Amino acid sequence: MGEIEGTYRVLQTPGSRLGVQKNSGVSTLEPGQNLSTAMSSPAKTHEKDLQVKIKMLDNTVEVLDIESKYYGQALLTEVYKHLNLNESDYFGIEFQNIQSYWIWLEPMKPVIKQVRRPKTTMLRLAVKFFPPDPGQLQEEYTRYLFALQIKRDLAEERLTCSDNTAALLISHLLQSEIGDFDESEDREHLKTNQYLPNQERIQGKILEFHRKHVGQTPAESDFQVLEIARKLEMYGIRFHLASDREGTKINLAVSHMGVLVFQGNTKINTFNWSKVRKLSFKRKRFLIKLHPEGPYQDTLEFLLGSRDECKNFWKICVEYHTFFRLFDQPKPKAKAVFFTRGSSFRYSGRTQKQLVDYIKDSGMRKTPYERRHSKVRVSTHASNTDVPKQSVAFTEGLRTPGSPASATVPFHSFHSSATPTTVLPIFAETSPSSLDPRVPYTRIPEKNTAAPVEETGRKSMQQPGSPTFQSFQGLPVDHSQLSSLVLKSPLGLNTVFQVNLNAAGQGSSPLLSPVLSDAGGARIEEDDEMKRKRYPTDKAYFIAKEILATERTYLKDLEVITVWFRSAVIKENAMPEGLMTLLFSNIDPIYEFHRGFLKEIEQRLSLWEGRTNAHMKGDYQRIGDVMLRNMRTLKEFTSYLQKHDEVLTELEKATKRLKKLEMVYKEFELQKVCYLPLNTFLLKPIQRLMHYKLILGRLCKHYTAEHRDFADCRNALKEVTEMTSQLQHSLIRLENFQKLTELQHDLIGIDNLTAPGREFIREGCLYKLTKKGLQQRMFFLFSDMLLYTSKGVTGTNQFKIHGHLPLHGMLVEESENEWAVPHCFTIYSAQKTIVVAASTRLEMGKWMEDLNMAIEMAKKSTEKSDTLLDNSVCNRSNRSSDEVSLEQESEDDIHSSRSSLDRQSHHRANTTMHVCWYRNTSVSMTDHSVAVENQLSGYLLRKFKNSNGWQKLWVVFTNFCLFFYKTHQDDYPLASLPLLGYAVSSPVEADGIQKDYVFKLQFKSHVYFFRAESKYTFERWMEVIKRATSSPARSSLLLPQDKKDSHSD
Repeated sequence: MGEIEGTYRVLQTPGSRLGVQKNSGVSTLEPGQNLSTAMSSPAKTHEKDLQVKIKMLDNTVEVLDIESKYYGQALLTEVYKHLNLNESDYFGIEFQNIQSYWIWLEPMKPVIKQVRRPKTTMLRLAVKFFPPDPGQLQEEYTRYLFALQIKRDLAEERLTCSDNTAALLISHLLQSEIGDFDESEDREHLKTNQYLPNQERIQGKILEFHRKHVGQTPAESDFQVLEIARKLEMYGIRFHLASDREGTKINLAVSHMGVLVFQGNTKINTFNWSKVRKLSFKRKRFLIKLHPEGPYQDTLEFLLGSRDECKNFWKICVEYHTFFRLFDQPKPKAKAVFFTRGSSFRYSGRTQKQLVDYIKDSGMRKTPYERRHSKVRVSTHASNTDVPKQSVAFTEGLRTPGSPASATVPFHSFHSSATPTTVLPIFAETSPSSLDPRVPYTRIPEKNTAAPVEETGRKSMQQPGSPTFQSFQGLPVDHSQLSSLVLKSPLGLNTVFQVNLNAAGQGSSPLLSPVLSDAGGARIEEDDEMKRKRYPTDKAYFIAKEILATERTYLKDLEVITVWFRSAVIKENAMPEGLMTLLFSNIDPIYEFHRGFLKEIEQRLSLWEGRTNAHMKGDYQRIGDVMLRNMRTLKEFTSYLQKHDEVLTELEKATKRLKKLEMVYKEFELQKVCYLPLNTFLLKPIQRLMHYKLILGRLCKHYTAEHRDFADCRNALKEVTEMTSQLQHSLIRLENFQKLTELQHDLIGIDNLTAPGREFIREGCLYKLTKKGLQQRMFFLFSDMLLYTSKGVTGTNQFKIHGHLPLHGMLVEESENEWAVPHCFTIYSAQKTIVVAASTRLEMGKWMEDLNMAIEMAKKSTEKSDTLLDNSVCNRSNRSSDEVSLEQESEDDIHSSRSSLDRQSHHRANTTMHVCWYRNTSVSMTDHSVAVENQLSGYLLRKFKNSNGWQKLWVVFTNFCLFFYKTHQDDYPLASLPLLGYAVSSPVEADGIQKDYVFKLQFKSHVYFFRAESKYTFERWMEVIKRATSSPARSSLLLPQDKKDSHSD
């Protein structure tokens, strides 16, 4: 074995963990030497005896006379001085080597030692570091050069995107270069200037978009170009051809967030800097060592074309990490006296933090610069001016006070007149599909205020004083006179949005503040205390308030189907007429009923709180009459609810049969509004009846028999109990079918998981004993078989099946003593024997109990599981998966083969399966059923472990997960927190919490505090989280065989 040739230890940085000691990295500068003095060697001056040609970003070629022993930094300094460029560290000079791939010029080496034939080689200036948000570029001139880089990437087909996005980008470039729209001039310009290969096919779209940019200055156009480009998956991406351990061809790239893996143009994995421990290369092998999770260490290996290519990519990774993740310029590294081992390469420029501070502190002067291709006007580059401020979404980078993550970055462009600027919508491509005109997006200029909130989608109502700004397609916005906007929803309903422009006192964008930071939360505390004192204190009021809160969430869930999914299938004409009628004729009447029901509850709670008609409030401090009236009406919809069985089955059949519908279905699940698997929302109407039954039961238990509201509540409970008894059997069957179809999408290697008679019992993480030790595997227990899988590095994030064991004839034994492995048990089946270990003794108990119970039921079953296995398990490797022996299976199996990309679909990181994988736990069907009963919504105050203030958030608990919203009117969550593995408790004295009704959530070192408004609400949150996240081992919900009414394909 040879030595590692280059290594770079990714130490903890302020970018990855706040509050730890600063680490400044390593450099090759001598002690006492700085960058400028290092570049002045050799001491003797030489005559300028070498001409170097450099192509600038505007495609002009500059010839510089340099000395033959010039270092790279000296040449870079000359170029930056020539351009009068201040934010120079974002840029670099690149050239093609003999193998024709691009290399960055290194500052610390002589030019002639890097460029073989400097007289004939064309060097070119290019953007080296792409920040995640153009708002971090503080000078107009820098943004102009970045826009030219985007133009170059489009022309060279590096920046791949949809036709709509490409047309929009080119239209802004046209506006910057030739000014306002003139059709004949535009066509002539496009004839002589090639922005995109074969641009003629989208010329009509380019002209259509350009027509909308009238009055937009070149500087504004540059910013729009960057705003659109930065949302594209290929923004700033430079591919390096490689292959994985299995020989699958992939592309490696590096960005501000970490190392990326692509298959074709599809990103299939991201290794964030915070998870990377070490980067190294050895000949052609590039190695990524991750921080260990679980009982094993992750080391990923990729093979590049040659040693030089591998070293080149390693250097780029080192530079990207240092630039975006460290505070300071790396300190000098003491040189070895006798021997050196491996490459000593380190980044030697300024970090982004240093660059931002330098620009801010130096108070940049206004320097004129020339837009070489622009026929419009000459601009001035400056930073301390007042054009639209942009909120900075700095996801993976510096997270420090005063850094771009916590502040808006001002910039300026000069207008020719004082007229308010018209701001038009920008479209950003967030998925492989083309741009969706229903989701417009814009930023509205506002002087000396906090950054306006960036929102997408439809809002049903806007609270007065909200910082949310909206603008819509084709609707010009005059921000000096704006008072309200009107949006048509996909159903054609008009919704009026009140917009408050007096934003001086508002908080920062909810995309940054409500969940991802704790700034600005304390200010709501006193107001909330005052409101709490004014509200009724009766427990019945808080129960009624729970009905209101959960009804709001339920209606939003129905809108996912009735509004958003309907719009998606109609737009693409993807669903057959018969299925459209079946689906929407069943759910639309239910949705309309609940809209009216919600209004009634809101009115009643308003009267109960005394906000209106205060003199009548005594008659309205009850909810039973409203519930009784509406439960009786809801009984009329029982026939619709009984058809949900057919709807779910037919939808699943159609998605298998029709490729277009399958694609629309999968793309819809990518949207933020679809925060759970889509078919989950179809079960919500029946599940909601169960919620009414539980809530009404609590009301009846609270009231005395003499209370005026008791009789109505008891009668309403009878009505809803009658409905649930009719639908209970159907709900259990549907929940099982929904879980099987969800798993069908998540697993590679099985084609008919929804076979008749099969029931889901438990899923979770176990460690399987192999030749190389314990390997993490995901196990799935069904009524007829046990599957085990691993998570592959694929674009679909699916799990690949490694083996399946029929339950018929299976035996399970505890075997800790035999193998000397904690929580270990052995599974004997007809074909093979496997040894597995659970993370805790409780987990082992759950698995063994469910396995033994399922084995007993399989014995009694008249149908043998072999029939199901033969029909369902897909044999992709032309051999039985039972032949995979303990010795043959190894960690290499975690990399899925190319066939894993056959079925592309998206999977959220907080699905139950993925949470079980990362938290080393398991979930049974019983747990899922209990979780359905324990859904809850409402406003909570949230506080981090080390923060001062509390923030008010709308919180929804469902599917073992907390979803966070700014308000209950939002269409999609800002963030989520999967709770499997978390413990819920009351704060202890050491936590320093002096407030009432606070509960604490903790998983390892992750601690959150949540504060409820009343004792009842506090107890309810504690109850539902405890029941749904820390269930003891118990038997699964299996129906007797003779009573099943199973689904088939």
